[in-house]
Amino acid sequence: MSAEKAGIIRDLFAAYLRNDRGAVEDAFAGDFTFTSPFDDRIDKPTYFARCWRVADWIAQHDLERIAVDDDVAFVTYRCVARDGKSFRNTEVFGFEGDFIRSIDVYFGATYRDGVFQKQAT
Repeated sequence: MSAEKAGIIRDLFAAYLRNDRGAVEDAFAGDFTFTSPFDDRIDKPTYFARCWRVADWIAQHDLERIAVDDDVAFVTYRCVARDGKSFRNTEVFGFEGDFIRSIDVYFGATYRDGVFQKQAT
């Protein structure tokens, strides 16, 4: 079962890179919620209104770790933008069967061409 959930996560990240909103929407449960330092358990429609962007600014996602424990998965990845900016995040995925019911994202530091970029608060 953990391999199936890891595959769902890999497919989700691939869909983001393809800018395939339909595949991303299909991966989310109807009662999906998203939490980040900017959003507190927003629902699926609000997530797409606020957070969906054309992914052509992303050069690559490097999925570094996927750890699955029953219906929860922890994912650490590095995202590299086409302009040289990169960042590493960890996300906690909650599953309901084969659907992603929730994502909680924890932001890491940001770099541009290997140099730390202090973020505005």
